[in-house]
Amino acid sequence: MEDFKILYKTYVRPHMEYAVQAWSPYMVKDIQVLEKVQQRATKCVTGLKNKTYQQRLKILGIPSLELRRKRGDLIETNKILTGKEDIDRDQLFQLTPNIHSTRGHQL
Repeated sequence: MEDFKILYKTYVRPHMEYAVQAWSPYMVKDIQVLEKVQQRATKCVTGLKNKTYQQRLKILGIPSLELRRKRGDLIETNKILTGKEDIDRDQLFQLTPNIHSTRGHQL
């Protein structure tokens, strides 16, 4: 199983993540097509064919592609809000005062 994880993360997933338009599609049917690639790949692991997709992910220790996209979006949002990206955050976010925040803002 560890061999699959290494091969999958090295050769399959990078191809899917290469183009932003393909990696983070808007339409549900396109999202499902992407997820099916990982579903089929995880079925190839010996002993996992009869497990559910969620069980296979847990056994292999890999997240769903949907979770990876959400995590990536959160990381990018954090980088924009903390000034680590050369992007004007005010064009993307409207910050409002928050009396409970130590930093003085909330989304």
